[in-house]
Amino acid sequence: MEPERYSLSVDLGNTYAKTGLFDAAGTLQETHGSFTIAELINYVGLKQPERLIISSTGHSEEIIRSWFAFSAATILWLTPQTPVPLTKLYDTPQTLGADRVAAAVGARGLFPDHNSLIIDMGTCITYDYVDAQEHFHGGLISPGLRMRFKAMHSFTQRLPLIEPPDEFPPLVGKSTSHAMQSGVMNGLIAELQGIIDQYRRIYPDFQVILCGGDAPLFESRLKEPIFAAPELVLLGLYRILNYNV
Repeated sequence: MEPERYSLSVDLGNTYAKTGLFDAAGTLQETHGSFTIAELINYVGLKQPERLIISSTGHSEEIIRSWFAFSAATILWLTPQTPVPLTKLYDTPQTLGADRVAAAVGARGLFPDHNSLIIDMGTCITYDYVDAQEHFHGGLISPGLRMRFKAMHSFTQRLPLIEPPDEFPPLVGKSTSHAMQSGVMNGLIAELQGIIDQYRRIYPDFQVILCGGDAPLFESRLKEPIFAAPELVLLGLYRILNYNV
C-alpha cells in the first residue's frame, strides 16, 4: 500500500509557524497554529510531505532550506517573483507581503465568481480588494489590536499595558483600563465597519472575508454578512503551490 501523499503549507513568522496539511485530493486534513521551529521540523519529518510551500517574513531561504535538508519534498519558496494566479495592480509588488498575496489567492479559491474584500486581523490589520477577474487592487494597513494597546502604554507615562478583555467592553469605560479597552475594541469596530462602508461606495458588490488571529473577537459585531475563513492564508498558499508545481 502506497503512503499517503501530502502537501504542506507553512506560514512562518519570526517565532511560530502556522501549517496546513492537504491530502492528494486537496482536502485540508489538519492545521496547527503555533509550532516552534523545532516542532515544525519534527512535524515535517513525521508527515513526510511530497510538496512544501513556505512563506516567511523573518528567516532567509538559505536557513529554512537547511532545516529541511533531510526531506525529499519539493519545496516552493514564496517570493514576490513567484508566479501566482493573480494580476497585481500594485505600484510596488516587490514590497507586497506574501501573506496578503496568499490571502487574496485563497479568497479567489473560495469565491471564484465574486469580488472580495479581505480583512486580515493579525499583528497589523490589512484590508485588500481582489476582483472576480483576478486583479489584486491593494488596500490599507493599520495597527492591529495588541499593537494599539502597546502603543498607548509605550507612548504615555501613566497608561498601563493591558490585554484585550475576555468579554467585549461597553462603550463607556468606568476605569482607565476599561476606558482603554473600550477605546481599542469599539474603535476597531468603528474602523472596520467604516472602511467596509467606504469600499461599498467604490465597489458596490463584494464578499467580505475575515481572517487572522483576532478575527473571532469581531466577526459577530459587524453589520455586514461576514464570511469567516481562519485558514485563508494556508488555503491560498496551497493554491499557489498547485499553480507552480
